[in-house]
Amino acid sequence: MQDAVRRIWQASPEVQAARADLDAARARARAAAQPLYNPSLSLDAENADVNRRTAGLSLALDLSGKRRARASQGDADVLAAEAAYDLLRRNVAARWLKAWSTAALAARQSELGRRRLALMQRFDDLAAQRLKVGDISSPERDLAGLALGEAQVQQATLAGNEAAARAALLAISGDQLTTLPPLPEGLSPAADRVTPLAVDELPELRQARAQQASADAGVQVARRARIPDPTLSLTGGQVRSGSRTDQVIGVSVSIPLPVLNTGRAEVDAARAEADAAAAGVRSRQFVLRAGLQEAQARYAALRGAAEAFRTGRAAAFEDRTALLEKLWRAGEISTSDYLVQLKQSLDTALSGQELESQAWQAWFDYLTAAGRLNDWLDGRTQDGPNQDISR
Repeated sequence: MQDAVRRIWQASPEVQAARADLDAARARARAAAQPLYNPSLSLDAENADVNRRTAGLSLALDLSGKRRARASQGDADVLAAEAAYDLLRRNVAARWLKAWSTAALAARQSELGRRRLALMQRFDDLAAQRLKVGDISSPERDLAGLALGEAQVQQATLAGNEAAARAALLAISGDQLTTLPPLPEGLSPAADRVTPLAVDELPELRQARAQQASADAGVQVARRARIPDPTLSLTGGQVRSGSRTDQVIGVSVSIPLPVLNTGRAEVDAARAEADAAAAGVRSRQFVLRAGLQEAQARYAALRGAAEAFRTGRAAAFEDRTALLEKLWRAGEISTSDYLVQLKQSLDTALSGQELESQAWQAWFDYLTAAGRLNDWLDGRTQDGPNQDISR
């Protein structure tokens, strides 16, 4: 399972796009950490009553800490991109696991449908033989034929469901996996085998906190941008007037005056964005806690129902079908009773498979909400001593 998910991560266009976004965020962070200003070189020449030849070098000085503020925002953006990358990889794995369980269920149901079709075909042949010897009536023989036709229609539906499930799986994995791992025969693990991560450690909240840090850094960037940076210029050369030549050197300092645009609106906007990001973190905490409780309760209910189904008589499909055929052959039940009870047994078996598949999907949802999906895939331990949580 771990190898399958890794291959899907490597081939997934979504993961590749998230990786490119992460690389772009790192490149932008490197760019933000660079000096803001480059020096300027100027060359002047003038021929008139006074011939002038000068060269100048000027550089704006970042005295307000703009570079540090931009670097801090770039680092926060990298953390947000890393959390988004981890989050998308986890979501791709969760979607594939749920699609895989759906496809595995469809394959199981299709197999059970083929067994039903074989039973109905055998029943139809036996009914034809018993009609010839007068053991059953013509209407009962017709019931067998109708049951066979219905089984053929239902099998076509199951085959269509299987094809749709495999198509949904291929939409996530592409053609990476031609042979799917089978759905485990046993029940999914108990919920108490997994210790959920703290909410602050979940990738959703790490991303939200990094976005908040980026917004806070954006406030500092806007504040620093309001402070004008001086430009220092150094000029040197010579001036010739007639037969006299003088060497000249000059120093000048210029600074823009923030009169027409003070930059206060930009600071207010950045502060509002930071407040919104902080509120988003709190909202995300509520959502994650509620989602974990919902996923845990739903999984416990579905797993309990699946366990009860397995231990009850409803799961004894093979024994029931054999007994029903034996009673019908002995004439202890009528053909209609046999068909009704057999249909009920088949429907119950299909419902049991559906229940177990829903339990597996709820297990994946619970692992995702608990932040333990990758641990389960890797068979890694929890926060305590080494413990296999994949069983």
